[in-house]
Amino acid sequence: YHGASPRFICGQRKGQGESMGRLIAVILGLLGYAVAQESIAGVIEEAEPWAPATDGSATVQDLHREYYSIFRHGNRNAASHRWATFLLERSKQMSADRLSMFFTGFCAVSGSPVRPSGYNRYRLTLPKLGGGMSTGYMHYCCWPCVCDTQDFIRVDSKNVTLADGITRTFQFAVIGNPCDHPERFEMPFVQPFDRRETTIAESAREVRCLSDGSMEGATLSDHGYVIIGMFFDSAAALQEADGVVPGATDPLSDPTPGRISLTTVADESGERFFHDEREYQPKCEDRANNGYNSGMGEIFRRVCSVSPIQAEELQPSPAVDAPHETLSQQIIGDRMSRSEEVADDNSNDTCNPGAGQPVVECSD
Repeated sequence: YHGASPRFICGQRKGQGESMGRLIAVILGLLGYAVAQESIAGVIEEAEPWAPATDGSATVQDLHREYYSIFRHGNRNAASHRWATFLLERSKQMSADRLSMFFTGFCAVSGSPVRPSGYNRYRLTLPKLGGGMSTGYMHYCCWPCVCDTQDFIRVDSKNVTLADGITRTFQFAVIGNPCDHPERFEMPFVQPFDRRETTIAESAREVRCLSDGSMEGATLSDHGYVIIGMFFDSAAALQEADGVVPGATDPLSDPTPGRISLTTVADESGERFFHDEREYQPKCEDRANNGYNSGMGEIFRRVCSVSPIQAEELQPSPAVDAPHETLSQQIIGDRMSRSEEVADDNSNDTCNPGAGQPVVECSD
């Protein structure tokens, strides 16, 4: 394997390569190669042409080679929202299959690059924003990510415009906005591996907030939550009215971690092999009883615990076409209506442009 991507390890990224990674990121930034656009207010920004988007021989390794232009602070811990935004900014250059292929190249929980296969593909049934459940697949770096997904990740939709100009609805894995409470980024906690005290700010350096309370580098889903990965469709689930594979939520009589299952209906990826989340129930319980001493440890869980998606937010909206307005959506509305608010505020009259003058945004 060639390229500038980091080692393929699960869990927290650490070690001597991290300092070198930060140095490389700085150098690339100075040379002008590390050009990354921020996706604000849930709007997908368009990026410069990216050759792998249309290269017939492209693989997930092409995405991995962009590591140091995506993670400019030298740490991918719990920062998969940046992988997701990098790809969504380039969606208009890709087909649906190409976009989905690149989304298989990283673990939504740890942020670790992965080489997708049926042996790191896991089937889960998760709650959906707006009500109901959905059965789908995710690729992980290691099994503990199953437990963290069950506890914190939910499913939401987003419309994405592709290279053919057609807009398609995809399902995505989402979390709450940790920037609802940025002050908690400095609260100390102890990592279970080495009993070292740390903070979100120290251990998850790419989880950063903007002044308006939104998350830097994040793209938002239809209900206004942070997209951290794709929730890949299950062909078997698509045949069901409720989107759930029959029996997928029934307990197993003999859960066996590591056992591979075989689906009877091939998905768009052509994969048939997968791990069933139910096989890991005993291990998830044991992990919780031992202080989450595997996988990402406490880092991802701490980030998600700042502002987790609440049960009431998963309920169907009173009006079919009017989903519950989250804080993130309020931020979007605030930005879009800023000029109208200014016009009604006499104290900010200097922000009102005169005829033929450019619009000036008021400072807070």
